[in-house]
Amino acid sequence: MNAPAPTATSYRGRLSAMMFLEFFIWGAWLPLIFGYLPSLGFDDGEQAWILNAFALASFTAMFFSTQFADRNFAAEKFCAFSHLVGGLSILALAWTTSFWPFFGLMLVHSLFYVPTISITNGIAFAAMKDAQKEFGQVRLWGTIGWIAASWPFVFLLVDWSQVPALSELGFIEWLGRALGTSKSGAAFQEATRYTFMAAGAASLALALLSLSLPHTPPKPADKNGETFAWLEAMKLLRVPYVAVLFAVTFFDAAVHQCYFIWTGRFLTSPEVGIPGNWVMPVMSIGQVAEIGTMAFLGFVLKSLGWRKTMTLGVLGHAARFAVFAFAPSPTIVVLINVLHGVCYAFFFATVYIFVDEFFPKDARSSAQGLFNFLILGLGPFVANFVWTELGTAMTDSAKVVDYHGLFLVPSGVALAAALFLFAFFRPPLKSTPEHLAH
Repeated sequence: MNAPAPTATSYRGRLSAMMFLEFFIWGAWLPLIFGYLPSLGFDDGEQAWILNAFALASFTAMFFSTQFADRNFAAEKFCAFSHLVGGLSILALAWTTSFWPFFGLMLVHSLFYVPTISITNGIAFAAMKDAQKEFGQVRLWGTIGWIAASWPFVFLLVDWSQVPALSELGFIEWLGRALGTSKSGAAFQEATRYTFMAAGAASLALALLSLSLPHTPPKPADKNGETFAWLEAMKLLRVPYVAVLFAVTFFDAAVHQCYFIWTGRFLTSPEVGIPGNWVMPVMSIGQVAEIGTMAFLGFVLKSLGWRKTMTLGVLGHAARFAVFAFAPSPTIVVLINVLHGVCYAFFFATVYIFVDEFFPKDARSSAQGLFNFLILGLGPFVANFVWTELGTAMTDSAKVVDYHGLFLVPSGVALAAALFLFAFFRPPLKSTPEHLAH
């Protein structure tokens, strides 16, 4: 008697673990790398190129690698191979301090990792009978994975040599002293290497897990479709409201990247004074808020509509950077991170939902790829150069950064983008796929 075929429910645990590890990898290294690179002596241009390895990989994913993998390989096997190569590459970064080897390893990791962001979604969708009901419950574990990557470093980055013995204090006082004492200088740089070790270990674990994921066979190209999916996507820009959304998404993605580039250093600056071991958990508050915001996104969309909801999402960036500029106190700066949930859910997540709602079925994947190209690729690529150079211009001879002047710029860009979106983004009241058909 044959064993029953696996069901989506039987795979739920493995799909959730897949999402957890997928975003644990990214969340482990991203928040601290912006402060780590200057400590290795890399100049502004070298830092920008290392950071742009991820954006460059997003370009290739848009124009080649994701489509190539999707059409020629079983998705779970591609993920296993990609995470094996990508995991070994980022693991090696823990022992790399020279520019060209560092850039090369980060580029290899990114080239293999970025396509898996889309492909893991594809594996999950293929295994589900009711994706609208089930996908959110599985994708949630990706956000939990990002958050989980942050908290071990509260302890790993503690300067234990400055913490009294437990026998000298009560447990509560000892714990408070430990959690409020961070490594600095060379010791902090040395400990930050563990972020790459954690990312590499998670990647290798996901490579192994991928072999047990649901079989997802390759999908050959439709004979009547475009040879290159990105050409199909670019045709969508002839529609005015798509072009407006395209432009605003670029600017919002660039502003969003500024948060990652400068927030870690801002939090540990004299103006704010948060211990370095708390940088990753403080920044993960945004992901916690994202979970809560996503829970009532549907209600907000029904109440306010697409244009107002997206405008609020972009204004969230303007407000957060304005607070950074004008009220750099620890409590306010920490609390304002909850706006990340508004920034992400009300704009980026809403963009994906809008594309799924308004675009013809045969153009949806191309359109999602088009906006992913902006959110993960072009926006961060430009931002890594612009915000790094702006920060240098705002730094005086004593290496003190004028964070007030620095953060006013992305706040102003976000405000202008929000006003432009509110004025000119005028989609139909209901989905009209014929307007986008080609």
